[in-house]
Amino acid sequence: MRLARAETEDGVVTGTYNDGVLVTDTGDYELGEEAELLPPSEPTTVYCAGRNYEDYLKHKGNEKPEQPHFFLKPSTAVCPDGAEIPYPAFAEGLGYAGELAAVIDETAKNVPVSDVDSVVRGYTILNDLDAIGQPGAAMKVFDNGAPVGPWIETDVSPQNLDMKTTVGGDVRQTGNTSEMLFTPAEIIAFLSERVTLQPGDVIAFGSPANPGEVEPGETVEIWYEGIGTLANELSHP
Repeated sequence: MRLARAETEDGVVTGTYNDGVLVTDTGDYELGEEAELLPPSEPTTVYCAGRNYEDYLKHKGNEKPEQPHFFLKPSTAVCPDGAEIPYPAFAEGLGYAGELAAVIDETAKNVPVSDVDSVVRGYTILNDLDAIGQPGAAMKVFDNGAPVGPWIETDVSPQNLDMKTTVGGDVRQTGNTSEMLFTPAEIIAFLSERVTLQPGDVIAFGSPANPGEVEPGETVEIWYEGIGTLANELSHP
């Protein structure tokens, strides 16, 4: 089942996506005509795991971490599928990385790996954008720097999913989630030992090798098997 949120003339509605239509308790809405997709959840925080693929470590020359490696993005970084990404005035370029992400379904603390499925609403896609030229973690923190969507898929296992990222129609990334160093369940359990996860929070699990740069006017499309495609165009400065 694909859970989605959309803006309509009736306000924000939630429901299930089916072949271009959002089906809700109060009626059906045709996307693009009667509704525009919103991010599939409203997170308090976006948690992003880094250095979680062996080929990424080789690409970047990083050592394998002994435990999951994290950084955070603010809730204002989240924007929906189809949204145009404003070019950050302070950036020397903009980097992309196509990542699988989980959406938390309930308040969660100290969750064992074996119980993680019970606190996850489902899985979606995140584009981890970098403001190139900014020092350290500052490159990760800016508005619209984490497109998420297009929906939450509730009937998919995260363990063995193919993925592909294209930029301007050219294939830039391919991989499979089985190549992760730490599984989604291990990462969520690890995080829940340290912070209380809130409903709607988004946890991304890192990117395969070859994340790169997107030019103004290009569209980044990130596909994950069993979920769909997240697509966003970068605006001109």
